[in-house]
Amino acid sequence: MEALQSLMAAAGGGKPVIGGVVFVLLFVGERLAAAAPRPQIRHRLIHNLGLWAIVLILSPLIIAPLTAYGANQLIWERPEALRAGALVLVADIILLDLWTYWMHRAWHRAPIMWRFHKVHHFDEFLDTTSAFRFHAGEVMVSALLRLIPITLLAIPFAHVIIFETVFICAVMFHHSNLHLPAAFERALSRVFVTPSIHWVHHHAIMRDTHSNYAAIFSLWDPLFASRSATARTPAMKIGLESVEDKPLLRLILTPFMRKA
Repeated sequence: MEALQSLMAAAGGGKPVIGGVVFVLLFVGERLAAAAPRPQIRHRLIHNLGLWAIVLILSPLIIAPLTAYGANQLIWERPEALRAGALVLVADIILLDLWTYWMHRAWHRAPIMWRFHKVHHFDEFLDTTSAFRFHAGEVMVSALLRLIPITLLAIPFAHVIIFETVFICAVMFHHSNLHLPAAFERALSRVFVTPSIHWVHHHAIMRDTHSNYAAIFSLWDPLFASRSATARTPAMKIGLESVEDKPLLRLILTPFMRKA
């Protein structure tokens, strides 16, 4: 465990490799075994990958150094017993996931934050690429706000990197259009967020859009009364209620426009 943490902390080494492998597996898998029919939506992949490219450019310049800086500016130092070990790592992942849940709720409920986050919800279909359709402003602010629990809880940088790796894999998975056996997905969804849970979050009905905020562990929504009772169906309309997707430049400018 300590060897893995050291390796990933050194250069975030495992993060892009693991993320890339999971992306390819899900991208291929959802095309071989799709849960919902894929509509013909022009330029959708260009929009998603275009927004992703901007984040990829900014990540080594701003986002990664910001996270590394925060992880090295801790206001206290953990006792030796709380710096490493599988149980400590799992506890840190759970705490960061809980923080991410509440941040996701804030992105929906605070008007200025929603202007950035709704770029993600303009997508009119979901697949693995939807996991990367985020405005760069949202990604940078999220990285900045994540420094709060990292600093207050003195979370080791290695644990942050491992959480981010698990997080991006979870986000790709629950956005994917991968067909899973019903019994298997039901069992898995008792612990983890699955596509059947998260697709409802993208349902083009506002009461569902503002629900199902969890990212990795599925217990947060039932615990904090934000779980939707809506069941996912293959014909479920994805996107925002009464709103169409935008061209790539409009997506980039949306948060700064008076009428988005």
